[in-house]
Amino acid sequence: MYEALRAFFLEGRPSHEVARDFGYSAGSFRVLCHAFRRDPDPQFFVSPTPGPREQPQKSKAHDLVIALRKQNHSVYEIAEVLAERKMPLSPTAVREVLRAEGFAPLPRRLDEERPAGPAPTAEPVADVRTFTLAPGMQFTTSCGGLFLFVPDLVRLGVENLAGAAKLPGSAMIPAEHALRAALALKLWSIERKSHVMALVADPGLALFCGLNAIPKKSYLSEYSSRLDHAKTTSLLAAWHRAVAQDKLFAGTSFNLDFHSVPYYGDDSQVERHYVSMRSRAQPSVLAFLAQDAEGHAFCYSNADLRKGEEAEEIFRFIAFWKKHHGENPRHLVFDSRLTTYAQLARLDDLAIPFITLRRRSASLLAEIEDLAPSAWRRVRLDVPARKYKTPRVFEQPVELADVEVDLPAVARCGAGRLRLGVNVINVREVRASRDQQDGDDQQETEGHPGLCAELAQAEADHPTAPRWEPWVRSGDAARRK
Repeated sequence: MYEALRAFFLEGRPSHEVARDFGYSAGSFRVLCHAFRRDPDPQFFVSPTPGPREQPQKSKAHDLVIALRKQNHSVYEIAEVLAERKMPLSPTAVREVLRAEGFAPLPRRLDEERPAGPAPTAEPVADVRTFTLAPGMQFTTSCGGLFLFVPDLVRLGVENLAGAAKLPGSAMIPAEHALRAALALKLWSIERKSHVMALVADPGLALFCGLNAIPKKSYLSEYSSRLDHAKTTSLLAAWHRAVAQDKLFAGTSFNLDFHSVPYYGDDSQVERHYVSMRSRAQPSVLAFLAQDAEGHAFCYSNADLRKGEEAEEIFRFIAFWKKHHGENPRHLVFDSRLTTYAQLARLDDLAIPFITLRRRSASLLAEIEDLAPSAWRRVRLDVPARKYKTPRVFEQPVELADVEVDLPAVARCGAGRLRLGVNVINVREVRASRDQQDGDDQQETEGHPGLCAELAQAEADHPTAPRWEPWVRSGDAARRK
């Protein structure tokens, strides 16, 4: 340290050269110089004070640890005995004491050779043929809340859903029982298949599935590998038909997005995707989700996506919805990374209204910043839950890159956390009307109601601001160059 500081302060050498020559990083050497400047009495060539030569807890338990090992007790058994005698040591610390005294690890023992104590139990194998429900049978379960869903499962007909989707099954675990087992994990918020092992002895969970025991993680892992996207789509279609009378999907608007599920295993086939929760790209499974905007129910998903297939997935959803509902989706909302500009032109040709975000390049932001204040107008968002309801907007057509189509773009300013955003919508006509209300003249601007939901967290409330009204789409096709 002394020589490094001398080279920098007295010899005047650059800090990055001194750091390299003396084994410091550039940042740590700058911190060292900063501390030296502010230390009125720096100490050099100080001999370090020797630390303790022994560990009191290990020394106190040393003789007892050796005596117990000579009786062939394992490190875990020794740690339990020490805890009972108020000399706590972790199994790792016990292992270090034994290693220092030259003791080798014990060979693995059979179950009957181990001391009596809590041990794993062998639970029965799931088999519907051995399932019995005797009259008056009583038991205790930690999953009693699952039975609140039984009336809905009966009404929807789980066995019909499994049959329509042609889910795989066996004589021991038929398809409808396997489907109920998978539903039980989701309904009880069991995030991973391996977590079911803590509940394999629960009779309530087994009864919900109609089996003598819940299938274990090995079966659930193998079963999920047998389900491809075609079977999952068939199951979704059967479910759509089953809930058609419940009006679960209003179908007026859909929110579309990708979600990355982190993967922590060691599989070279798993690709890296951006995980927003971690703000980084890491091995993960990319899933596409479609949500009904009014009912907030997920109506479509696909977790069998590879890089390069993302832009086309929106059209697979459109095909799925049209096949099973007889019409295209009425309105779509998604962000700028869901698909490409070329696919936006395809959506416009299909006459499907959409709202998306335009990627904010430096030139686009500079162009918006140069707009005159008079070019902006205020709108009112009729969303009661919003804190800010009156953003400023500016609208003009934009040319999408690499495609011969112009679409209207709405820039919004003063929208809470997002200082400036740009929405692209395929709406051709935005008209203004002048109404008389209570003898006062007010200008009301008409726009798409879905855009009101997209313009989140606007500026402070403005009592005289205009409101968005329903929009009317012109019948002409996209304006070509």
